[in-house]
Formats: sequence, structure tokens, C-alpha cells
Amino acid sequence: MPPKKAIAFGKIGSFGQLSISTQPVTKSEDSGFGKFGKSDEEFRVEPTADVERAMGFQGFGKNKAAPIKNFDLESLVEQSKQVARERNSLKVCDVVNLVEVEAAEDVIGPTPPPQTTESIVTESEENKISLAPKKSSKITTRTRDDEDVDSSDSEDDDETGTYIPAALEVNLNQCTKPVSALSVDHSGARLISGSVDYDVKLWDFAGMSSSLQSFRTIRPCESHPILDLHYSITGDAILIISGTAQAKVVDRDGYEKAECVKGDQYITDMARTKGHIASLVGGCWHPRDKQEFLTCSQDGTCRIWNVEDVKQHKGIMKSRSQNGLRAAPTSCTYSRDGNLIACACNDGSIQMWDHRKMFVNTSVLIRNAHQSGTETSSIVFAYDGRNVATRGGDSTLKLWDIRQPKSPVHSAGDLFSRFSMTNCAFSPNDRLLFTGTSFQKGESGGKVVFLDRTTFERVHEIDVPKAHVVRALWHPKLNQIIVGAGDGNIHLYYDAAKSHNGAKLCLGKPKRIRPHEMMSTVRVITPHALPMFREDKPRSTRRAMEKARKDPLLSKQPDLPIGNKGSGGRVATSGSTLSSYIVRNLGIASRIEDEGNPREAILRHASAAAANPYWVSPAYSKTQPKPIWAPENNDGDEEPDAKKGKLN
Repeated sequence: MPPKKAIAFGKIGSFGQLSISTQPVTKSEDSGFGKFGKSDEEFRVEPTADVERAMGFQGFGKNKAAPIKNFDLESLVEQSKQVARERNSLKVCDVVNLVEVEAAEDVIGPTPPPQTTESIVTESEENKISLAPKKSSKITTRTRDDEDVDSSDSEDDDETGTYIPAALEVNLNQCTKPVSALSVDHSGARLISGSVDYDVKLWDFAGMSSSLQSFRTIRPCESHPILDLHYSITGDAILIISGTAQAKVVDRDGYEKAECVKGDQYITDMARTKGHIASLVGGCWHPRDKQEFLTCSQDGTCRIWNVEDVKQHKGIMKSRSQNGLRAAPTSCTYSRDGNLIACACNDGSIQMWDHRKMFVNTSVLIRNAHQSGTETSSIVFAYDGRNVATRGGDSTLKLWDIRQPKSPVHSAGDLFSRFSMTNCAFSPNDRLLFTGTSFQKGESGGKVVFLDRTTFERVHEIDVPKAHVVRALWHPKLNQIIVGAGDGNIHLYYDAAKSHNGAKLCLGKPKRIRPHEMMSTVRVITPHALPMFREDKPRSTRRAMEKARKDPLLSKQPDLPIGNKGSGGRVATSGSTLSSYIVRNLGIASRIEDEGNPREAILRHASAAAANPYWVSPAYSKTQPKPIWAPENNDGDEEPDAKKGKLN
């Protein structure tokens, strides 16, 4: 029997080839798995070609022969920019070709020479804008030199955080009366606007073409002006504040979801009523809770509501003046985190309550913040939650610190406004504060004034010619400024490079032209068809019309007037009814000539009546043979005895 073959492994810690020995195993210190610890022998690398071939890879560890790859970030960024420019140029070329095809029908004469790629890229924005109608949109164009200057200025503004996207402008026509309310949902897909003419219009940027028409117009509050509009945080509901005492909530398509209940106006304690008893002046949604919203009214209260249960308010806050009397709120809002509720009152005060506590006492109270008797039209919190801005009816804009509310941090004057809905707002980067103004006699138009938050210096102004500025907002996602003017137009300001979607979506879409549906009958000529299937040859319509004109039924000829005799159930000219016709005929049958003098006709029978009395004379022949006449009364004013009053 042949001896068994023993398998011996190499030392642990080095990769080597497996060796199979045919010699018998002998006990020694180096047999088996070897010995642990430091080897006395010098480490030598064993060849691994067979192991590499068996396992299917090229080697262990780093390959010194392969070059080390170095990534250049600047070159990668430049390469991605170049790819983006090429894709953008292709899109611009498609839009330009579409415009040229539409305008080719109006061109007379030889076609102009083709444009180069550079001219197409530089004029891309102008070609996109030319799709909008002149009446409904106004676009400001600039030369290349002006763009270079503006680009350098915009870079400096970006560094300081004061850049304003107002290079281009688009106008939406709401109505002919002032736009009193504006709101854009958080995604920036839809815009809603309200006016004092009671109408609310809904605009969809993605579904709107260059005709710039709203997709729906509603009148939610009948004959009451719209004072404020707000989208919820999810964008599925819209809060409508009008001149009534009841706020309404509609969905994003304009259909009513809820309407707040009206309170009892005969109850003095406002906490005992279920709702407002006077007209509303403002309202807003909770910034964190999509079911809660706030309203304020001229009844001196601010009320919190729940959308699911609008039959009674959820909470109530009473605003009081310094002498303890009722102070009517003029505007209200939530803080950015929803922990504070603030309202501005007509006595010039600013009052705030903590949402986490009972609404008994105010947590922040600022007396004489604005002039008493004026309407503070807007109050808004900054994004950091520390500062509050108020737009007063005394032509001022003030910035307050809620940690030190004794005096304003900054104040700006000479901001005249004619409307009680003029608002103020912060820029998305929280470095600017802006509001609208109305123009006075001798001025050309209103303005949107931008102030630096730290210094309160005027950074920029947007002129709105021949119109007052009522509402203004700056959407953070779209990076576009939307202004509601007093002439019924909505101005959208944006930048071609730094703004996103919004007005840029609808300007590149051509107008939708609905094809006219026409139906025509085709005559099939069949000369060998049977008589029952043969069609008559089409004749001239003129002869058919002349023939139909002679037929009173086909031409619907009105009935001719009837003479002396009636026919076909119609009465003659003597009367419109049968009874009048009969009476008329009876009178004609026994007609007596009455063309002579009636007195002479009666006296003609006097001699015959005296000679042969028949009616009156025989009755009085015995009792009164001689007639007795009544005495003549010269006094015509004296009344008969029967009409005289009785003497007491």
C-alpha cells in the first residue's frame, strides 16, 4: 500500500503557492502551520501569478505602473458650463424658429438673411418676449452695453445682498379698479388677485400662454370688496377676507370649502359671540398648521379659526386702547414660528399675544407706535423672528425689535399712501425692506421703495407710471416681484438669469388657436344609379330663395292687416274681441244719424208732446196742474242744506 501524501501549508502572513509534498510527515518544530511570532528568516515575496490567474484579478495592492489620476475641479466646472450653454442655445434656437415660422406669413418680399448663432443667443430673451401682446404686457429691452454695465452692477449687488430682480417687466390685466389683494402659493405655480370690484382671478403660470389670461374668475362675496387673500402653507386652500363679517375659505380652483359664522350683534361681550359682528380688515394662515387661520375685524377682536369647524372661533383676543376702551385692529399676522400673534390698531398701538398661553394679557405692547387715528395698513415679521416692520397711515415705515420695543430701530418717512391695504415686506435674504407709495399732484406715478434693513437708506426704486402701488410681494422661490397697481394692472418684475419659472414659463408659449370645425356635404355623381337612389343636380340657391320668398310659410311672412271683414279666425279692424265685434255690428244695424244739433232734434218733438202728452204731464195733471219751478239762486257758493254741517 503506497504511503499517504501529506499536505503542508506555508507560513502565515505571506502569500505563496500551495505545495504538495510526497514525503512522509516528520515531527519537527517547523512542521504543520509553522511557528507564530517573528521569523528569523528574511521576508521574501513569493510569485502570485497562479493565484491571480485563478481568482481573476490583476494583482494585490497598489499598482505602481498605473498613473495617478488628478481631478481638476475648475476644468470640470467649465466643462459643465459649456454643456449647459450648448443645451440652452438649442432651446433658444427652437423658440426662434417657432417665432419665425409664425411671422413668415406676414412677411412681404424676399426673406431676410439668416442670423448667426451669436445673434440668436443674445436676442433670445427679446424673441421670447415678443410673443406677448402689446396691450397686455410691456417689456423693457436694453442694449448690450447696458447689459454689461448692469451685469457688473448686479455682481456687486450680489456680494452685498441688495440685488433686485427688476430687469424685465410683464403686465397682467386684472380690471380697471385698484388691485387690493395678491398672493402666490409656496411652490410659485399659481397667483391669485382680488380687486375692489368684487372679483377674484386665478392665474396659472404653467398653463397660461403669452395671451396672459386668467383661467378662472369668481365673485365669492357678492357686492363686497376684496381686502386680503392668502394661500395656505400647502397651497390647497385660499383665505378670502372681504368687507363682510364672514371670512371664506375656497380650494385652489375657487370652489367654496367653508364660511365662518357671523356673531350676534346684540351681545356686548365679544367673547360670548361665535364670530365677528363687524366688517373684516385682515387675516392670514398659520405658518405651521394648515388647519388654522387668523382674522381681525372692526369689532375690536382678533379670532382664531379651524377650517374643519367654522361654526365657532377657536380663540379670541381683545385689543384695548390706553384708557381701556375698544381699539379696532387694522391688520394682523403670525410670527414666522407661529408663537406670536400681532395686530396693529387704529389708536397707533401694536399689540402681541403669546399663542402658547391664554389670551388675557399682551406679551408685547407698543403704545404710540404710529399716529393715533390713522390706519396701520400692514405688520410683518422678519425671517429671523426678531424684528417687526409696520406700514403706517401717517406716511411712515418703522422697524421694531420685539426684545426692546420702547422705540423703533429705524424709521422712514415721506411714504405717502392713499390706500388702507398698502403692505410692506422683507426680501428673501432678509436684508431689504420694501413698500409701495401713491403719487401726489405733480408726480408721474407710484413707486416701490427698497430700504436697507441695517441703515434704512433707499437702495432702489421701481417706478410704476400713472398708477398707485397698492400691493407688493417678493416670492423667494420664483425670485420675482409682483406689484398690484391702482389702475387694475398686475406688474411682474423678474430677471432673465436669476429668476425661475413664474412669468418666464408663459412668455415662451404661443397663443392657442382653436381650429374652426366646418362640415360640408360632398355630392357623389352616379349617372347609372336607379331612379330611387339618384340625386338631383344642385341648382342655384337664388331661385330657391325667390321661390321660398313667395311662400308665406317658408318665408315666415307676417300677417297682413285685415279690412272690414275678418277671415281665418281673425277679427276685423272694428275690435280685437268677439264681443266688441258683435256690439259694433249691432250699433251699425240700428244706426241713427246724429250729425245734426241735438237740441234742435229734441225741440222738434216739442209741439207733439204739448198737444198729446203721454209720459210726464198726465202724472201731474191733478196734483200739480201748474208747474212750480225752483227759485233761482244767485249765490253759487252757498251749499245745499243736505251738505251743510250740523250745529252743536
